[in-house]
Amino acid sequence: MFSSITRFIRDEEGATAIEYGIIAGMMAVLLVAVFSPSGTLYGAIEGVFGRISTALDTVTP
Repeated sequence: MFSSITRFIRDEEGATAIEYGIIAGMMAVLLVAVFSPSGTLYGAIEGVFGRISTALDTVTP
């Protein structure tokens, strides 16, 4: 029993898949944090497009 536990602990097969899964999860959390309506990047982009829209509304053809 002890040898099978030791063998399981030393086995590195599948570690890369787990690492990629952890990285993908962290990236998903980061993207949600950045692009959510309460995120700072979302607010900055919204402000820029708002100013562009206001500037375009004042232009007369």
